[in-house]
Amino acid sequence: MSGAIGLWMLASAALLMVTTGLPAWNLLIGVASFFAVVGVGFDVISPTLFTALPSRLLGLLESDLLQALPLYVLMGVLLNRLPLAQALFASGSRLFSPVGAPRPLAGLGLGVLLSPMNGSVGASVAMLSRTVLPRLDAAGVAPPRAAALVCVASTLGVVIPPSLVLILLGDAMLRAHTEAVNATHVAVRIINTQDIFRGALVPAAILVALCLIAAWLTNRRADHASPERPSAGQWLTALVAVTVILGLLGSVTLGYLYAVEAAAAGGVALFVFGLATRSLSRSVLAEVLRETMAISGALFALLVAANVFTLVLRAFETDRWIAVWLAGLGGGPYTTLAVVVALLFVCAFVLDAFEMIFVVIPILLPPLLMRIPDATWVAVITLLILQTSFILPPFGYAVLMIGNRLARPVGTRAMAAALAPFVAIQFAVLALVVAVPSLLWRVPDPPASAGASAGLLSDDEIREQFDKLMRDEDSNSTSGHPQGQRQ
Repeated sequence: MSGAIGLWMLASAALLMVTTGLPAWNLLIGVASFFAVVGVGFDVISPTLFTALPSRLLGLLESDLLQALPLYVLMGVLLNRLPLAQALFASGSRLFSPVGAPRPLAGLGLGVLLSPMNGSVGASVAMLSRTVLPRLDAAGVAPPRAAALVCVASTLGVVIPPSLVLILLGDAMLRAHTEAVNATHVAVRIINTQDIFRGALVPAAILVALCLIAAWLTNRRADHASPERPSAGQWLTALVAVTVILGLLGSVTLGYLYAVEAAAAGGVALFVFGLATRSLSRSVLAEVLRETMAISGALFALLVAANVFTLVLRAFETDRWIAVWLAGLGGGPYTTLAVVVALLFVCAFVLDAFEMIFVVIPILLPPLLMRIPDATWVAVITLLILQTSFILPPFGYAVLMIGNRLARPVGTRAMAAALAPFVAIQFAVLALVVAVPSLLWRVPDPPASAGASAGLLSDDEIREQFDKLMRDEDSNSTSGHPQGQRQ
C-alpha cells in the first residue's frame, strides 16, 4: 500500500501550487523532502536510494536537448523587446483586410509565427498583449473576445514544431518509451523528438486553420476599420522575418537542423536585427540577459525539483502501483488510454505544461506505452492535452496571465464564453487524432529483428516485466548508477 502514498504526494503538491502561489520547484522539493523523511522514519523506503540523486541529476543535465532551453528563452525575451512583432502585425493586418477581421487574423498569425520561438506561453502572452490587445480594442473588438484571441494565439506555438514544450515532451517521451520497451521487449524503434515534430505537424495545421476560421466568424462584424498602412521598412522587415522563421521551422521539422542549432540561429538573427534597427541598446541587452538567466534558472530548477519528486515517488513504488492498477482495469489498451487521458486532463487543471512533462508524464506514460506501442500517437495526444490545458478557464495558464494584463478585468463567465469556440476546436482535433491515428505523419518502424517479439503482452506479463524492470532500476539506483541517461 506504500504506492498510494505517492498519490498523496501528488495531491499535496497540486493543492499547494493552487493555494500558495509559491514557485513550483520550491513546493516540489519541499513536499518530496517531507514525504521522504516520513518514509525513512517509518522504514517504508531505504535512505540508500537517495545516494543515486547526484549522478541522476548529472545524467539528466547532460542531455543535448536541454542546451536549447536557454536559447529559446533568449529568443522569447528578445522578441518581447524588439519591434519585430509590430512590423509583422501591421503587415499581416493589411494583407488580411480584403477578407474582413484583419486584426484578429493577424494576431493569430503572429502567434503562429512567433510563439514556437518564444520559449514559453508566458512570454507569448506578454508579447501579444503589448502588440495585439491595444489594436483590437481600437478596432472595437469586445474585451473578452480580444483576451480570448490573445490566449489562443499565445498557445498555438505549443503544437507547432519546434516549440520548447515539444522539445521537452520529446525528451520525456523518449525516457518513457525506453522504460516501456525495456519492460515489454517489444521490437519497436524508440521514439525521438523528430518523430513528435513530424507527428504534430498535421494536427497543428488543422488546429490553426480551424482557429483562423473561428476568429474570422466571431470577429468579422466588429473589425471594420481599415488597418494602418505599413511603412516600406515594416514590409521589408516582415518579408525577411517570415522567410527566416519559416526556413528555421521547416528545417527543424524536416530534420535538416537540430533544435539547438535552430534556436542559436534564431537568437543570432534577432540580435543582428536589434543592432540594425538600433532597438537593442546596451541597457536593453543587459535587461534581456538578466531576464533570460532568471527564466532559464527557474526552468532548470523546476526540472531538478521534478526529478527529486519523481525519485521519491519511485521509492514509494507509486509508478509500479499505477502500472499494476492500469493493467488490472481490463477492457483492452483503449480503456487504459481513456483512463490516462482523463487523468492527464485532471492534472492539467492545476498544473502547467512543464510541471506535467517533468512530474506526471514519467509516472503515467510508461505503463500506457506498455499496452499501446504507437508512441508517436500517444505523444501527440498528450501534446494536445497540454496545449488545451493552457486555455481552460479558470486555471489555464494563459487565462491567468492575460487576466493580469487587461486594463479592464473580464469576468470568468465572459472569458469562458469567448474561449468556448476555440476550446471546442481543441477537443474536436483531439478526438480526430484519437479516432484516426493514421492522420499523423510518421517514419515507418524498421522490421522486427529475428527472434524478437513484436506482439503486445498480456496484462499479467506486463505486470511481471514491469516488476522486474523496477527491481533492476532500484538495484542500479542504490548502486549509484544514473538512470534515464541518453547513450
